[in-house]
Amino acid sequence: MLFETIIYEVKHEIGYITINRPKTLNALNRQALEELSKVLEMAEANDMVKVVIITGAGGKAFVAGADISAMQNMTATEAYEYARLGQMTFNKIYKLSKIVIAAIDGFALGGGCELALACDIRIASKKTQMGIPETSLGVIPGFAGTQRLSRVVGAAAAKEMLSTARKVKADEAKEMGLVNYVVEENPLVKAEELSAEICKNSINAIRLGKKAINEGLEMELSKGIEHEAALFAMAFTTADQKEGMSAFIEKRQANFK
Repeated sequence: MLFETIIYEVKHEIGYITINRPKTLNALNRQALEELSKVLEMAEANDMVKVVIITGAGGKAFVAGADISAMQNMTATEAYEYARLGQMTFNKIYKLSKIVIAAIDGFALGGGCELALACDIRIASKKTQMGIPETSLGVIPGFAGTQRLSRVVGAAAAKEMLSTARKVKADEAKEMGLVNYVVEENPLVKAEELSAEICKNSINAIRLGKKAINEGLEMELSKGIEHEAALFAMAFTTADQKEGMSAFIEKRQANFK
């Protein structure tokens, strides 16, 4: 299936999703969000895909934001519907059963920062700048930025980024915990290295672990712990548990299917 705003490829157990609107610095319009949603469904359904990497085309931006020209004359009702489209699309990333890595090279502002925040792991090049500058436009983030950013960097840092609308450079983003790694050049290389490490392990166990972390964050600690125990037990119903523990006892490399 061909898309106008997204490039989707599967190579070596990795699903590559590239936001492909370089003339607009990969700004997200309705079409891009709808196509991204469809591609995520394809990645979820494909058992050959074990890790997903999201990046932006053109070398200048991951995603520079939502498409302001498309938003300028929206009514409040239209704005709400647009925000919900973005939120539901990014929730598909957050809830995807596979690990999703954001390879950020350049600007990740507004909707681009929110897209990165929905991913599980974030890798930034040295030239990356991140931020939620929506208050400089008279609005606030609408694709779950206020919620995810505060959970990642803490409420105080999120409020400071929101109110100043400033751009955070890569090294500071690393210090804040906004990104996992900062690399000198193309972050795709590091993303592929991490993907190779991830693919050596039980993808089913990773799926259960991601589910435990994500869903546990929405629960009281006691409920989250109980939820973990239930998912831990579920792992013992799988072939991967039998293979992984047998391989450990037999002192050999596990061969997960």
